[in-house]
Amino acid sequence: MTVAYCVKFLTVAALISLATAVLAQQRGHTLADKVRMANDRFKDVSVAVSEGYAPIPCASGIDGGAMGVHYVSEKLLKADAVDIAHPQAVMYEPGPDGKMALIAVEYITSKGPAQLQGQLFNFMNAPNRYGLGPFYELHVWAWKSNPRGAFADMNPNVTCEHAH
Repeated sequence: MTVAYCVKFLTVAALISLATAVLAQQRGHTLADKVRMANDRFKDVSVAVSEGYAPIPCASGIDGGAMGVHYVSEKLLKADAVDIAHPQAVMYEPGPDGKMALIAVEYITSKGPAQLQGQLFNFMNAPNRYGLGPFYELHVWAWKSNPRGAFADMNPNVTCEHAH
């Protein structure tokens, strides 16, 4: 066996080992985990603003809970594409100190039925509170646990109490 052959063999073995580890790691992640990894940059609300997201008022539910303040990207709404790293809305809960805590993201498209990595979107007919035509939406509670589920609209653990 030549030295060159041993080096090639070890390089290929290392690459196969690395690829196997990456695939095993990806298989173990939930959609919420993947969303969190792809969008952690939004923990700082100024990042959302710098990427063109603008706030709309805090949304509370009639049966309790809330969705928080949505920072919405008009550009991404118009693009109508679903991309895990570019949600149409980034959701924050206002704190008593005025700071915004990242709690979830929302993917929105008019093309459907829609899905993200196997998770089906909810259909929202028109008229709706957003003044949009019919659309499909998926909330992903990746930073704040939701007892109603990771993809529910409202979260009983979220409040608009400190929204301005």
